[in-house]
Amino acid sequence: MSRYGITGAGAVLALLALTGCGSSSDGGDEGGDGGATPAARDKGPACVGTATPDGVHVLRGGGFKLPGGGGVQYAGAYADGTTRTATLRDGATYASGQRQWKVEPGAAVTVAGHGYTVRQICSYRVVLEPKAAADRTALAAAPKSLEARQGAADDGLCFTTNRTVLAAAARGFPAKGDTLSLPDNGGVQRFPTGLSITVSYIDPDTGVAGLDANCAAIPVARYKDVRVGETVEFAGVLFEVSEMTEEAVQLSRTSG
Repeated sequence: MSRYGITGAGAVLALLALTGCGSSSDGGDEGGDGGATPAARDKGPACVGTATPDGVHVLRGGGFKLPGGGGVQYAGAYADGTTRTATLRDGATYASGQRQWKVEPGAAVTVAGHGYTVRQICSYRVVLEPKAAADRTALAAAPKSLEARQGAADDGLCFTTNRTVLAAAARGFPAKGDTLSLPDNGGVQRFPTGLSITVSYIDPDTGVAGLDANCAAIPVARYKDVRVGETVEFAGVLFEVSEMTEEAVQLSRTSG
């Protein structure tokens, strides 16, 4: 296995690609299907701002349904080694002509008439804090059941800050320090509260992979061109990409 966690026939080429010269550029809007020319390395910092305990976590490349019928997507990430900003897009899923905002921590956005403050921007998520107490209450409301039924019936499990739901989702993953293996076989791994995760591609020559997640029939994350050592989040749980082979991506759980 190479020092970059990539094994198999592509290890030597991956080592050359990862140690090659050249400067990286800021990340752009999410899109594309990966390939021989991966996105430039994120310059960091990994996060700016401070997450609030009951904030809304909008995952990179994905969307989140919000109270009042609105939604928001984390559409683009930008970092220059000192600062980090994000592009948010109106709506839980993509449609042409949607409004976009380039934001930094402390920025205010209004979605479907409801106000939010951007509290934290990370390479893998944006954390929003609802301004209205009624919206905070709505997001924290307990669902009628913790049993996933697929589709929009799972909105209360997928788009929530309810701690019981998040705890149930966390129990569906391996324990902290253990590994979640995601095979690149076109299959879908499903989890107890409606989340599903798929490996969309692995490119061992460049050492990158794509991870897609859906919940309640909404794409909630699309991590494009992730590398070993990078952080991803699913259902409030953090993972580090710990190994990548031609057959699978291994994620090590790093949060409780």
